[in-house]
Amino acid sequence: MAPALPANVRVFEIAAATVAARALWVAAEYGIADHLDNEPRAVAELASATQTQPDPLYRILRLLAAAGVFEEHDGRRFGHTEMSRTLRTDHPTRTRAAVQMLGSDGMHRALGAMNVSAQTGGTGWEAAMGEPIFDWMAHEPAAAALFNDAMIGIHGGEPPAVAAAYPFAGTVVDVGGGSGNMIVNVLRQHPEARGVTYDMPHVVAEAQRRFEAEGLTGRARVEGGSFFDGVPAGGDLYILSHIIHDWDEARCVQILKHCAAAKAAGGKVLIVEMVVTPPNVPHPAKMLDLVMLTVPGGRERTPEEYRELLAKAGLRLTRVIPTASPVSVIEAE
Repeated sequence: MAPALPANVRVFEIAAATVAARALWVAAEYGIADHLDNEPRAVAELASATQTQPDPLYRILRLLAAAGVFEEHDGRRFGHTEMSRTLRTDHPTRTRAAVQMLGSDGMHRALGAMNVSAQTGGTGWEAAMGEPIFDWMAHEPAAAALFNDAMIGIHGGEPPAVAAAYPFAGTVVDVGGGSGNMIVNVLRQHPEARGVTYDMPHVVAEAQRRFEAEGLTGRARVEGGSFFDGVPAGGDLYILSHIIHDWDEARCVQILKHCAAAKAAGGKVLIVEMVVTPPNVPHPAKMLDLVMLTVPGGRERTPEEYRELLAKAGLRLTRVIPTASPVSVIEAE
């Protein structure tokens, strides 16, 4: 086995990761993967196809190839790897959108202002962009569309894992359910369940099209509205998937109270989030927590922190169910 790297080198590798991340963003932004097929292509051809310069592009792709993204061949030619194929626009994982969003100008500036969050507790996004992220996206439709696509890229493996981990039944209301991805996966795996995707009216239009395409209109429907005003009444299960981690505690309690008041007798509230692991135990939740701190102003939580938050909304945490993905299902009644 190779000897462990010196401590200073391990620290430097963390700092230098931003260089590789930026190179990856360039490859995604210019759609390099879309211009590759089964045979390697010369970097000069890729540069011409993407309106970039051959030498800088070669140096960027050379670094990515060393990390397993693309493969370098003789004559400055590059071909696909399993990793690079996920960057194609038509790849079902939507990885390209996720990389584009994480490396976008707004995210780059917001994460660059993490020191503001450390100093003030406010968001780097608002310091960099002048207003909260969801207000900003309301008048930036292209960025909002990329964000929605990126959420599938970042969290796309979670809905089937959640659907497999929990015994869904009755009427399932996905609060802030976006394009309907969670409900589609729940109904696929639980034929007796019915679903409602609830989100802003302009958002749920996409969910309606998805339900029609999946042949689910007899079991699934959409409702438009804001979860700060209320949620559809009478559901047996209310899912909050990556909703609670976006907001400050007061607004989290407000959303949870709406769900508690709306649910049918015996109904439950299900929070789908990453759960922060004990000290010194690695988990993606600890990285995502800093994104929440810096961008929307929310946070990831430990099981005990969820217990305390739920109690403020009149709910009791009953169990935390792991899934075959980084998220867990936090069940409350």
